[in-house]
Amino acid sequence: MSDDHTHQVEELRTLGLLPASWVCVFEAGSLVRGWGNASSDVDLYVISEEPWTGRDASRHPVPLTPSVVLGEETFVGPMRWDVRYWTRGQVEQVLAKVDWAAFEKGPEELSLREVQLVDRLAFGVPAGGRELLARWRAEAEASAFRSIVAARILNMADSRIEDAVGQLEAGDLDSAVLSARAAFHYTVDALLASEGECGPGEKWRARKLRATAPAVLPFDTYWALETMRSFDPGRPGLWINEVLTVCRGIAMEVDI
Repeated sequence: MSDDHTHQVEELRTLGLLPASWVCVFEAGSLVRGWGNASSDVDLYVISEEPWTGRDASRHPVPLTPSVVLGEETFVGPMRWDVRYWTRGQVEQVLAKVDWAAFEKGPEELSLREVQLVDRLAFGVPAGGRELLARWRAEAEASAFRSIVAARILNMADSRIEDAVGQLEAGDLDSAVLSARAAFHYTVDALLASEGECGPGEKWRARKLRATAPAVLPFDTYWALETMRSFDPGRPGLWINEVLTVCRGIAMEVDI
């Protein structure tokens, strides 16, 4: 894939999908990370001073002002383009939520779309507004974003560990297996967040772990547990305890 994405701005303008007040356009998602396949979409973020006004745009609620992010879908040749419209003010509101001052006060809950936005600032490839994207990326990298996301996911992992322990003690082995699996996934996601891979999406968990290669969880160990290689249906408690031990060990190493 070419590193030059400036043609995307002109393509959006030709399609009537570029706001007059745009300040930044960047592509994010699997394609720019080299993880795409034949069915992958082009994921574009268009940032403008004023909200997009497309009448047929999809509406996605966010706890910001304005309170929605708008979306358009189109095809450019064989490629499906998924375009999300944010305002400059919305982006700056999200970045304010994840600064260290907000973290020290007790960060407010981030929505899925807010987490995805900040995560994609780190990997986005500019089509226009390169300097602005670079500034936002630097703000995000210096922020408490990783710590906020990792801490939230670790709390969910702790809850699932407690569930698994209680269910195992009660003899509810089927539920304990499912809780242990959930605890493992949350724990791995918290570890990934601490390594800078904060974006949601379990389909990329293995790719992210290979990319970050954290010493506390070698990929072979992860994959053996992910695929339940040592699980014995006749003795599920052994696997449950193995998973929970790994989860507790990782949690002690996650940098918040």
